[in-house]
Amino acid sequence: MKKLSTGLCLVALLGAVFVAPVSANTSKLIIESGDSAQSRQNAAMDKEQWNDTRSLRHKVNTRAEKEWDKEDVAFDARDKCQQSANVNAYWEPNTLRCLDRRSGRTITP
Repeated sequence: MKKLSTGLCLVALLGAVFVAPVSANTSKLIIESGDSAQSRQNAAMDKEQWNDTRSLRHKVNTRAEKEWDKEDVAFDARDKCQQSANVNAYWEPNTLRCLDRRSGRTITP
């Protein structure tokens, strides 16, 4: 009986091995830190480009601020010129100056 049960177990094992489909999981999960020579080079190039454009943005902003200041001062000067007690004073929009009608010279109202 013992031989029969051992034989049956052996047959069952062999049957299970031959009957069961054999499959292997070949998918791999690769986790990289992202720290490679290429990524470091790309980061360095991005930083360099950012610094260059930051410098240009700063110049553009400074120029825009100067233009705004110039227009602001001209606006105030125009108001002073138009409200001046001097009847010969007039505002020249092309030069942004207050001029005397008779002489054409700049007047400080």
